Amino acid sequence: MLSRRMGGAMLAVMLLLAAPFTARAENPITIGFGMALTGGLAPNGKAALAAMQIWEKEINAKGGLLGRQVKLVYYDDQSNPAQIPGIYTKLLDVDKVDIVVSGYATNMIAPAMPIVIGHNRTFLALFGLATNTEFNYPKYFAIQPTGGANPKLEFARGFLAVAHEKNLSTLALIGADAEFPRNAMDGARTLAKEQGLKIVYDKTYPPTTSDYSPIIRAIQATSPDMVLVASYPPDSVGMIRAANEVGLKTKLFGGGMVGLQSTPIKVQLGPLLNGIVNYDFWLPWSKLATPEGLAFLKEYQAQAPAMGVDVLGYYLPPFAYAYMQVLTQAIETNKSLDDDKLAATLRTGTFKTIVGDIKFGSNGEWVEPRVMEVQFQNVKSNDMEQFRDPKTEVVLWPPALKTGDLEFPYTDVKR
Repeated sequence: MLSRRMGGAMLAVMLLLAAPFTARAENPITIGFGMALTGGLAPNGKAALAAMQIWEKEINAKGGLLGRQVKLVYYDDQSNPAQIPGIYTKLLDVDKVDIVVSGYATNMIAPAMPIVIGHNRTFLALFGLATNTEFNYPKYFAIQPTGGANPKLEFARGFLAVAHEKNLSTLALIGADAEFPRNAMDGARTLAKEQGLKIVYDKTYPPTTSDYSPIIRAIQATSPDMVLVASYPPDSVGMIRAANEVGLKTKLFGGGMVGLQSTPIKVQLGPLLNGIVNYDFWLPWSKLATPEGLAFLKEYQAQAPAMGVDVLGYYLPPFAYAYMQVLTQAIETNKSLDDDKLAATLRTGTFKTIVGDIKFGSNGEWVEPRVMEVQFQNVKSNDMEQFRDPKTEVVLWPPALKTGDLEFPYTDVKR
């Protein structure tokens, strides 16, 4: 009887000792981030989150990662950089997430960097322009088609290449006084100098600006051949409306306007988009669209109406999904969540994704940039369906991806 009791007690102790390890193995792998779910960046932020949630559902249906389910842990950053330090401190010190990644946009990524660096964590970042330039953090990796040794150049390169074909010589630069626009304008200045262009206007405006008409009038007074705007969605809409109200006279207009890739903003602006030449990263009718990317887009579009997000999803969703594919491959290669091991793999590997192969350079940016320059043409109304037509967004540059010709000059086309 005594030995039976001792045997039972020993079995209970063994089960008790084993229980924490069993529970730990069943805990999900947590991936933490902030995301713009309200505020000016929300149309893109919500679409990015939807793509990440599609990945989460798919990976868990396959058994998760390292034999564990995956859980996204996220907070609304309200499109406000001031919210970011608190969010990332909570994710790392309170939630103690296994993996930390960024939300969407340069202005949201930059204030997270000191927190992430202070915790010595590997950091994948979604659509941050040259965010690591000042930090030089070896565990930073950007998911954004700008790349090369100086990614700041890529938002202006295509715009100025199109301008060069028309022998334009005078340039006006305008952008918000914030991280992304400043970086994009820095790149534009560098390229303008290399190409011998004359900059006739070069100013920033407060991010809280609501009336852009005085800015457009000031630009108009310099009679520039081209106007390059570096702006986030609310500013982009404001600039375009002001340009039409004032009657901006210039030959090329656009360049670095974030937001014009978002379906709700395209629908809102409608024919006001005509003639604008602007950057884009991915379109289903461009040669950058892989079969895997188109298959993802079909799945995303089927789920988007119920999720209340951008119904076309051409801009951020493919990259947000690829974001998670890169992370998946790094984890599976190492069979570990160790930050040092993940960073070493990310520095040296080539990652297969729905937006093509991704390889990172020593600065954490893509080795090869893949930015397109497009022009809005033939936009007839505020109907969403027309934006499925390749004729509404024509790829002008690079030559290998070209789908149509420039309509020129902007002053005539916009009529």
